Amino acid sequence: MKSKSVIASRQAMGLRTVKKVPFVELRAGRIQGVISSGSDLDRVYVAFLEGTTGNFYCSTNNNRVCGGMGRDGCKHLHQLIDEAILQFSGPIVATYLGLAADAKSETAYELTSQMSLNMCKESPGVVFSRFLSYLRYCELEAAKGSVVEMDWFIS
Repeated sequence: MKSKSVIASRQAMGLRTVKKVPFVELRAGRIQGVISSGSDLDRVYVAFLEGTTGNFYCSTNNNRVCGGMGRDGCKHLHQLIDEAILQFSGPIVATYLGLAADAKSETAYELTSQMSLNMCKESPGVVFSRFLSYLRYCELEAAKGSVVEMDWFIS
C-alpha cells in the first residue's frame, strides 16, 4: 500500500510568487512551507494545513507564534495555500487534502471554508529544515537534466 508522501510538480500551473512564498510542498497529507515576512526581511514564517484533521499553525522560524493567527488561520497560511494552488492546481490540492474532487478550490478561502480548522501548535523545525536542505541545491553548479528534489522550486 502506498502512503501519502510528496506530490511532484513537473511544471507550475500558474505564476508563483517565490519572493513571498519561497517554499511550498504537499507532504504527509498536508500543505506546508515557508512564507516571507512582509515587514522584516530577516523573518520568515513556517506554516502548515493538515488535510484529515484540519490542524494548522503558523510561527516564525524561531518558534514565535504568528501575531495575526485566528480561528481561520492567518494571511501567511492563506498565501501558502494560494501558492500551492498555483503550483499544483486547485483540484490536486483539494484532493490531496481529502476534499471532494469537485470541491471549490481556486483560492485559499474556498478551500479552508470547506474544512473544519483546528489551531494546533507545532514546532517549525522539520519544515524549516527541509527548506534549508533544499536551498543547498541552489548553490550547486547547474547540470544537464532535472534534479528531482528541486521539483518544488520554480525559477
